[in-house]
Amino acid sequence: MKTTISKEELQGSIAAVRSLSPLVHNITNYVAMNNSANALLAIGASPVMAHWRDEMEEMTSIAGALVINIGTLDEQWIEGMKAAGQAASRRGTPIVIDPVGAGATSQRTATALELIALTHPTIIRGNGSEIMALVNADIKSKGVDSSASSHDALSAAESLAKSTGAVVVISGEVDYITDGTTTHTVEGGNPIMTAVTGMGCTATAIVGAFAAANKNPLVAATAAMAVMSLAGERAAAYAKGSGSMQVAFLDELYNLTPENI
Repeated sequence: MKTTISKEELQGSIAAVRSLSPLVHNITNYVAMNNSANALLAIGASPVMAHWRDEMEEMTSIAGALVINIGTLDEQWIEGMKAAGQAASRRGTPIVIDPVGAGATSQRTATALELIALTHPTIIRGNGSEIMALVNADIKSKGVDSSASSHDALSAAESLAKSTGAVVVISGEVDYITDGTTTHTVEGGNPIMTAVTGMGCTATAIVGAFAAANKNPLVAATAAMAVMSLAGERAAAYAKGSGSMQVAFLDELYNLTPENI
């Protein structure tokens, strides 16, 4: 794993998450809900998965960060996302948006853009195609998988960061994290991670935990992606396939400390 933040910044971010154990409010998809909750627990955060519109005001009031993931959409969930996002925005709570499948359908792209406009997110995390679709609606993705590399999407990410004020994270063989002016990179992980469903959604949840514990969103997002990369590398060293990789990855997150970076 290689990253452009320092070892000390990474260690400090991990220590902050474990010390603060922030409550991360997730409105996320059915496919990734269990994975994301377990990953948050493993890294030392506290997850809550809630999407009912009527409880969004109260739930958001106790959360250290809000993660909005549009993986499984319907009208009621969208209303919950809007209510939670606007409440978190009023409070200054960090908001992370994952535009899952943006570019696959016009509805997904439009929903992602509407949520970004309404909530003014702190961080937007997606794959190359998703990030490009948010800048150019003619870009098409392969379902929830990317048809573009992270490097291909870098220019779009910089443009999106400048227009929204959010830090934009592109996941890929190399992760790019940019505020539109400064760009950080994280290299590493392992290709087997792409065979585990919900791994990108898990990354977004982890970004939420680090955003809750570190007021610098560029450093927080970079540290979160570095943690994903490092845990993936270590897990792949003894995983036998995608099934054991999922379990090994959680174990590596659980055992990751500032001292064993």
